[in-house]
Amino acid sequence: MRLSIAGRLPLLRPKSSARVRRLRPFAGESFGSQVLKMFDAEIIAMNETVSKKRELSKRGHKPRIYRRIVTGNVNGKSVVQSDAVVRAYEFKTVPGYEHALIWVNPGIPDLSKEQRFDTYPDSVVPGPGGTSLHFVTLPPGSVFADSSFDAMAAQEEALVRLRGLADHFEKEDPAMHKTNTVDYSIVYDGEIWMELDDGETVYLEHGDVVVQNGTRHAWRNKGTKPVTMLFFLNGAKERK
Repeated sequence: MRLSIAGRLPLLRPKSSARVRRLRPFAGESFGSQVLKMFDAEIIAMNETVSKKRELSKRGHKPRIYRRIVTGNVNGKSVVQSDAVVRAYEFKTVPGYEHALIWVNPGIPDLSKEQRFDTYPDSVVPGPGGTSLHFVTLPPGSVFADSSFDAMAAQEEALVRLRGLADHFEKEDPAMHKTNTVDYSIVYDGEIWMELDDGETVYLEHGDVVVQNGTRHAWRNKGTKPVTMLFFLNGAKERK
């Protein structure tokens, strides 16, 4: 599954160092370390914020994404552990591209223990028996075709935010990839084109669901508006 694709991306060629330095406003810190700090702050905020009412996003008509965790307490009764707003991460290098990691279980969860999501994971792709849930907004392909698009900087940011996933993006066509997962991919809002091997494409719109069985594919937004997808990844054994 790919979370960042819209249109066929150009080959990743480095641009001037001045362009990349603009993404590093704090001296002595790498771009990646700055992004990681934002992720950890994001997780802390999600765990500490308790919301009794559902709020509308101040950024527009889109509702915020909520995470609700239900687990048993010491008396064996189910309770709401948290009801918090999960804010989507906005990519700095790709305008209109957003990613919200709702939850992740790296492996088979142990229900005898309290389930928590306190820090950003080492990989957003789960191992065998694990799961992860993502809301993703993909901008139109015109964003990647624009002369101001910096593919090298976008790759650097993706390797931090989408670690464990961006590593699978192909060099010749970063849109194409495959992971050792079974993915349930749902078009939440908008339209998207799924591309498979040999250029085969499938048009998808609101409500359509794709089950990816560890197959090579790309998501391409050939339209003029953003598309929001919901991805549920199930960790699987590698195909032999």
